[in-house]
Amino acid sequence: MVVLLAVKDEGKIWDFGFYFKREGRRVWGRCYMGKRRSRRGYWIAIWVLAFLLVGSWLTNMGLMAVLMGGGSQVAEEYPVDEEPYFDEVWSSGYGDAKVVRLALNGVIMRGEQERLFGVSPDPVALLLRQIRCATEDDEVAAILLEVDSPGGGVTASDEIYEALRRFRASEVGRRVVVHVRDVGASGAYYVAMAADYVMAEPTSIVGSVGVIMQTLNMKGLGDKLGLEAVTIASGENKDLLNPFEEVDTNQVALLQGVVDAMQDRFAGLVMEARDLESRALLDGRIFVAGDALEAGLIDGIGYEDAALDELARQLDVEALYVVRYEEQLDVWESLLRARGPSVSVAPWRAGPRFLYIWRP
Repeated sequence: MVVLLAVKDEGKIWDFGFYFKREGRRVWGRCYMGKRRSRRGYWIAIWVLAFLLVGSWLTNMGLMAVLMGGGSQVAEEYPVDEEPYFDEVWSSGYGDAKVVRLALNGVIMRGEQERLFGVSPDPVALLLRQIRCATEDDEVAAILLEVDSPGGGVTASDEIYEALRRFRASEVGRRVVVHVRDVGASGAYYVAMAADYVMAEPTSIVGSVGVIMQTLNMKGLGDKLGLEAVTIASGENKDLLNPFEEVDTNQVALLQGVVDAMQDRFAGLVMEARDLESRALLDGRIFVAGDALEAGLIDGIGYEDAALDELARQLDVEALYVVRYEEQLDVWESLLRARGPSVSVAPWRAGPRFLYIWRP
């Protein structure tokens, strides 16, 4: 690589950076270009450097095009929506019964999360693709879902629950075991209702069966600042929960009816899955693992090894072959998805939403 360091006039010599020579404390690149009155050498150096810079830029652009083109080619060959495909990575065991280990972590919410370098994929869409991949693989006998989530969106939670239910129903004998680590509350507990067995660690928090919708009313603040809301709507209920208008009790009652309907579905699903006779404990409260076991909300208490042992018992085998899924990414996609600071904060607070979530 040629780098121009300086140009120095020393009579018949024009100095610039082709090779280096030390002169005291200063280092100069030197090339003999003839008499001083000739500036041809100076311009030759400028053109050479310009050529190298343009060539470097074109090379970088070409490399970027190759990397991005490779990613689009993979997408055309493997339609991710119809035929999800992942690399299988061995996790543990050498048994005959194949088990896929999946993870449900963080807030269950649709949407990509922007980061400083690229974006993180939609976690719900990714998990749904993984479940569908396991469903289409005839060799997969069970799913071990490791949960550490306070819940999230109503629909997103229901979609994951339904995908797990379909996995169990796709072939006779297929099993799903949920292992709760730190938290398995609200929407995450809703998802767990699709499992044959729910195990929590001794210090896990589970429960929080309920629905919440929350927003801010800034009418008082707007009045102090002299702000006036102007809304043109097609009906009196089209402008529900306008933050710059007085709270309408009729609209609150309307939304309460929606929340109650969603709660009826949640509680009914829990009562059926857990064979409960009463909804008395399904009022949004949380439980530590021991109390949850006593209330019939989980099936056992233990760590990862106990969850795997339970899976082996469910499948009636002595040993398991456990794998996990990894996406096939080219170099460019790997760079874009590299971990980095997130620039989006609390996406579930973007606006009023119905949530199965525990927010202490």
